[in-house]
Amino acid sequence: MTPTRTVAQAVGETLVRCGIDTVFGVVGSGNFVATNAMVAAGARYVAARHEGGAATMADAFARVAGRPAAVSLHQGCGLTNALTGITEAAKSRTPLVVLTAETTNRRSNFFVDQPALAEAVGAVSIRVTSAATAERYAAVAVATARDQRRVVVLNLPLDVQARPAEGQPADPVPPVDRPGPAEVGGLVEALRRARRPVFVAGRGARAARVELEELAGRCGALLATSAVAKGLFRGSPWDLDVSGGFATPLAADLIAGADLVVGWGCQLNMWTMRHGRLIAADAVVVQVDDEPDAIGAQREVALGVVGDVRAVAAAAAGLLEETAEGYRTEEVRTAIAARRRWRDEPYDDEGGAGRIDPRTLNAGLDDLLPAERVVAVDSGNFMGYPSMFLDVPDEHGFCFTQAFQSVGLGLATAIGAALARPDRLPVAALGDGGALMGAAELETVVRLGLPMVVVVHDDAAYGAEVHHFGPDGHPLDTVRFPETDFAAIGRGYGFAAVTVRESGDLAGVADWLAGPRTAPLLVDAKVTRGAPSWWLEEAFRGH
Repeated sequence: MTPTRTVAQAVGETLVRCGIDTVFGVVGSGNFVATNAMVAAGARYVAARHEGGAATMADAFARVAGRPAAVSLHQGCGLTNALTGITEAAKSRTPLVVLTAETTNRRSNFFVDQPALAEAVGAVSIRVTSAATAERYAAVAVATARDQRRVVVLNLPLDVQARPAEGQPADPVPPVDRPGPAEVGGLVEALRRARRPVFVAGRGARAARVELEELAGRCGALLATSAVAKGLFRGSPWDLDVSGGFATPLAADLIAGADLVVGWGCQLNMWTMRHGRLIAADAVVVQVDDEPDAIGAQREVALGVVGDVRAVAAAAAGLLEETAEGYRTEEVRTAIAARRRWRDEPYDDEGGAGRIDPRTLNAGLDDLLPAERVVAVDSGNFMGYPSMFLDVPDEHGFCFTQAFQSVGLGLATAIGAALARPDRLPVAALGDGGALMGAAELETVVRLGLPMVVVVHDDAAYGAEVHHFGPDGHPLDTVRFPETDFAAIGRGYGFAAVTVRESGDLAGVADWLAGPRTAPLLVDAKVTRGAPSWWLEEAFRGH
């Protein structure tokens, strides 16, 4: 006798049929059947050691792979454990389906108002309410995540998922066409008038490099990105790298000198524009985005163009027939070639007494690590150093889960990115606080056999608070800690490990790279706290 196909099985199968090929999670009784159904239907299942790690892995995978992923969770506590990762993904508009079991019995110890939790963090909530509509709702969940770039929490109540499935399998919902360009005449006129234009591309422009470079070449624009799109224009002689927080002194000067700044799929938020101080007072600001609500949401703009970035850029290039020198003078080209990287800027090394300057650490790692890499950076006072000193080959080489600014997401981010790009060496840049928060996923790295380099910047403190409150004489006992032997922790999980206190200790990293790499590597870097950085000052502005 053929077993009855349940709603849980049908929902799992539908998610895979509609395009979900990778699912992360922690399996409990409530999501056991649905998860197994996804695996049986052909999806890869990646087991995390904590639901928060699973959500962040899925977020990073979707960002780097460019397609929706899924998270599978137990009811109640499974969802609440994952909420920080879900919030980061929702704020970043990552296409993600969170399949979570749900109890609707208010007397159950697992009961929480799951739809309210989802909506509270900016996700879309869908609840499967019947066997007749279950598969259709699952198909809509995938389509919503894909087409609207949203996190969708698909609640699957326990009493519904155990019912026999009804009806025919639901077909995938066809993709919605992205909006084409609106009137681009105003944009073209602004480009014609500009003498020093700069393009700043965000995540919404990551698929539009060709079109943006063509248009920039016609109007003489320099090219920059937000942090999340770092690497997009790598290889161009006009690439300024990141605008805002991590901008080099040269990039900041050139952007500040622009008479026209065009944000392409970019929020132009406080980080990218340094609270507006990066833009000259008389500069014209234009924003191109496919969502009307995004125009002017972060700052006032002179002109907003609603439409797909690629389509708008192509349409504008078609109307801008002549070619102008603009900002692309030989003097600027020479300056960019000499000073594009932070490594090209001199600094006084503050290392010594058993601690290495984080700039020296990351410059040394940049020399050693293969160019084909994917770098994931956790949040914290340290984060600017790897973000600025570790180069990446393109926009797929940097995964930056910082929309919620939560410490502890970096290791899981690196795992998700590594699975999306198995052809590249994954590098996780962590602080000591974030490394300890996410340490459970070190086991996941070893279990999956990922050839990862985990770099822990250990300054034995929550450095941001030390820098912010220390100068005013506040006691710092609550944010300082004894030095942690992260190398020993790494070895306990099965990592190779090296402790770095000076440049010469990086030879251990070189040895690992030259060897068989049979185990991942943990670099326990004892770093100086250094002086307060400008990104720290921005983080605490208004607090």
